[in-house]
Amino acid sequence: MVYTQQDIRSESRENMRGGNGKVTLDHLLPESPANVRLFSRITLAPGCSIGKHTHEGETEIFAFESGTGTVLDDDLPIRVKPGFIMTTTSGHAHAVENDGEDNLVFLAVIVSGS
Repeated sequence: MVYTQQDIRSESRENMRGGNGKVTLDHLLPESPANVRLFSRITLAPGCSIGKHTHEGETEIFAFESGTGTVLDDDLPIRVKPGFIMTTTSGHAHAVENDGEDNLVFLAVIVSGS
């Protein structure tokens, strides 16, 4: 199945997972496979964040496309930029903050059973 730009559904969430500001999610599939809970392009404006949260029974993968920011990998802060990939497996926590001057844009995939 091939999808086009018209198939993308955008959604805004305020204070996502206890974070700051607005998060924009561009859902890249109109319908995800059974084991995929999320496949989206996420945009955080400067000063916005997704709060720290733990994944259980699933893995989340971030692929950073543009901008800079800081992620928490469990409790370890790490600076990220385009080309960085982050995985958060079951039982682990993460957060992401745009502390840069431009939008922080990344792909996010959540797969269950990992």
